[in-house]
Amino acid sequence: MLSSIEKRAKEIIEHAFSLHATDIHIIPKLKNTSIMFRLSHKLIPMMTIELDETERLISYMKFQAAMDIGEKRRPQNGSFQMNIFGQLVGLRLSTLPSIYSESLVIRLLPQETYIPFRHLSLFPKSTRLLLSMLKFSHGLIILTGPTGSGKTTTLYSLLQHSTKFLGRNVITLEDPVEKSNEELLQVQVNEKAGVTYSAGLKAILRHDPDIIMVGEIRDEETAEIAIRAALTGHLVLTTMHTKDAKGALYRLLEFGINWHEIEQTLVAVTAQRLVELICPYCLEGNCPIYCSHYKSGRTAVYEILYGRALKDSLLEAKGETVSAKYPTLSKLIAKGVALGFLKESEYERWVHEVEATTVET
Repeated sequence: MLSSIEKRAKEIIEHAFSLHATDIHIIPKLKNTSIMFRLSHKLIPMMTIELDETERLISYMKFQAAMDIGEKRRPQNGSFQMNIFGQLVGLRLSTLPSIYSESLVIRLLPQETYIPFRHLSLFPKSTRLLLSMLKFSHGLIILTGPTGSGKTTTLYSLLQHSTKFLGRNVITLEDPVEKSNEELLQVQVNEKAGVTYSAGLKAILRHDPDIIMVGEIRDEETAEIAIRAALTGHLVLTTMHTKDAKGALYRLLEFGINWHEIEQTLVAVTAQRLVELICPYCLEGNCPIYCSHYKSGRTAVYEILYGRALKDSLLEAKGETVSAKYPTLSKLIAKGVALGFLKESEYERWVHEVEATTVET
């Protein structure tokens, strides 16, 4: 029999999943706690709970994720899986101490979701380019974008396509494993057990991989590991948090990667955003026909830097006066609006995002 706090946790997670939320935010305030769901890029307040219930709720979730329940003064990360309405869902937890109490953010990651490529990208040309890159025998492909832009979905769709249709041996090195997939050989970083990124990569290279996936380039160590794996003659796929595709080149240089190594290994860099489609039937995006055909009513737009444009961008990063020409995210989103696929608000949102990033910089 479930306790009251177990029931509350289950109720919140099931509610978020039923609304297709990507994240659950549990934010303590002076007198109570706000629980908010991220729906289509927007953070929507859903309910408030008492502070004492908040502590019990967060402690329960931390216990499920094998985190230190007694430690509330430093940030922690953890994960676990849960069966929701018959579907396995991964829950990635992140705690952060605040002036009132701990704050908790839960990322929902459906484990069994595989999106066919015809539904993944707004423009068919982007799909063809993404698939063609998988045919490289070695090199580095970086997928960039902010949190919630669909990088993980794109990455796992590419990996699954590689195993199912190209017969490639794919091994992943992740911290943590975000989506379980029985068709991939997935290795989770576990420093306590001696499975660091460096040790994990050495072991993977002896396992005859065709494609290696490094979960995310987040520091100098993971950047060097991704480059090293690509230099050994393997195709490496990874992700990075940058505003656009060019930003990944500058991040690699900031991490101390040699310019010539970047030039030698980098095959392509993509930047993506999730956009809401206009339904061709109701012209809004919320009718039953639309939802059944387009799943969630959202798709991705990809800025893909490769070939000549990639070479010119690398020269730009080196300091030479070269102007790389390629379809940027702003041009592609504007094209989607002009063709009637997207609402004008999607372009406005992109402009505001660029302006906000420019101000921060």
